[in-house]
Amino acid sequence: MFKEKCFIIAELSANHGGSIEIAKETIIAAKRAGADAIKLQTYTADTITLNEKSEHFRIKQGTSWDGQYLYELYKEASLPWEWHKDLFDLAKRIGLVCFSSPFDKTAVDFLEELNTPIYKIASFEITDIPLIEYVASKGKPIIISTGIATLEDIELAIKTCKSVGNDNITILKCTSAYPAAPEDANLLTIPDIQKRFNVTAGLSDHTLGIEAPMIAVALGAKVIEKHFILDKEVGGPDSHFSLDEQEFKSMVDAVRLTEKLIGNVDYEMTEKKKKSKEFARSLFVVNDVKKGDVISSENIRSIRPGYGLHPKYYNKILGKQFTCNVNRGEPLSLSMIEGL
Repeated sequence: MFKEKCFIIAELSANHGGSIEIAKETIIAAKRAGADAIKLQTYTADTITLNEKSEHFRIKQGTSWDGQYLYELYKEASLPWEWHKDLFDLAKRIGLVCFSSPFDKTAVDFLEELNTPIYKIASFEITDIPLIEYVASKGKPIIISTGIATLEDIELAIKTCKSVGNDNITILKCTSAYPAAPEDANLLTIPDIQKRFNVTAGLSDHTLGIEAPMIAVALGAKVIEKHFILDKEVGGPDSHFSLDEQEFKSMVDAVRLTEKLIGNVDYEMTEKKKKSKEFARSLFVVNDVKKGDVISSENIRSIRPGYGLHPKYYNKILGKQFTCNVNRGEPLSLSMIEGL
């Protein structure tokens, strides 16, 4: 699916401040920052959880959300469904891919009406096999985050997609902590995902800063997803681990530079390399010599620049005689050596 340059996704998530105008400005800012896509989340508090106040539904995971009930959190964070069409249309108009993470079948049906080009399965939904099957059955590219997944969970999710004829699968390494600690990133999983499952691999990043995406791309990531916020003053559940426009642009620039630095396997002798070879070592006459003088370490040396005989001849020509007079500083050539 993503075979050329890394596909960089700005995750809108809950960073809309309850305002469609903020959501629109965020999408425009993501385009300015160099994102390839903007990702939404399509759910309501009622489609993702229950309005219950028991301890089962209270967050107690050592996060900034601790103490809140799930329903309250998702009611605040959810993106109104009536905004979706305007946001999809805006993104298309300015040249951004817009897609979403559905959290139930009704969201999938809704996104189909909007002709979403891609689907994303969020980290905590990787075990929702009926949802994955329904999403995959739509035949669109599917991106799946692995945050809470075991190896078996990933295998089952991929198998489920393929069982309905969808092998256009991207798996994102993800650490489901907000923010995620660097020591929990384990980015070496990215090339392993690619090799083990024969899928496109990438990173859904919750670490602070931009270092993890750079390293991920160096390790072969073809997709980078990062939370994006117009201004951290907007606040909201995800603001503390999101990048603003300037930070996101720095990440995009760093990723694109990383791609250039990685380049391709290359042993070709280009014109630049040929020119640089002028500074390579070669054999030069370092003292004036006369015809018949014996070649020795006293009168030839391997030095820069590279206009003389290749240094590989050094041992072979020691003890032979010069065929002519040669001044100090002249590059040695085969014609100056007797018997060669």
